[in-house]
Amino acid sequence: MKEINIENGAGTFYDRIAGLYDVTFKFNGYGRSLEKYLRKHLPPLSRGARILDAGCGTGLLTLSLLKAVRRPVEITAVDLSASSLMTAQKAVSENLEGHNKVVFTQANVLALPFTDDSFEMIVTSGALEYVPLEEGLSELARVLAPGGYMLHLPVRPSPVSKLLEVMFRFKTHPPQEVADNTNRYFRIVKHYRFPPLDPIGWSKTAILAQKV
Repeated sequence: MKEINIENGAGTFYDRIAGLYDVTFKFNGYGRSLEKYLRKHLPPLSRGARILDAGCGTGLLTLSLLKAVRRPVEITAVDLSASSLMTAQKAVSENLEGHNKVVFTQANVLALPFTDDSFEMIVTSGALEYVPLEEGLSELARVLAPGGYMLHLPVRPSPVSKLLEVMFRFKTHPPQEVADNTNRYFRIVKHYRFPPLDPIGWSKTAILAQKV
């Protein structure tokens, strides 16, 4: 794995705005949309399955996943921003139930500190828009076990995403580029479009893929 300085622009930026980011996404309905989607479309997971939340931010997807899973799982949540990780850890500790286990680690999605084939599932939202797409997907494929699933929620081009690009300093990848690069490392199982009135549907889609 190549070494990358963890103190890069995205991590420092989110250290400054973690509070604002957290408040924004607590009240915009994204969490409810994610939980509803995961309850219906989560792939089969074994008891104790190891899941990576790659770019967990303040814990929105982590929490939605915990609410949706039906069996105990082990989640590793990583992010560049130390402030975001602290916010996510607090939110998860207040909502953690049952036998699920969640560990938080500061890490770069382009140089994950895990061995090959470490996870049965990877979920990622809002991270790959900050990195070269092919490199990011390659690193996620490295740590995903054969037969494992990746759920990617890419930002789709829309008027809302244009505003989000300015607010959060990322760049939307064109949908065809997302599909082509995903197919380099995975088999796309389903490309889901959220309902038009679903808040998350204004800016996100969901791609479920499997490593073969």
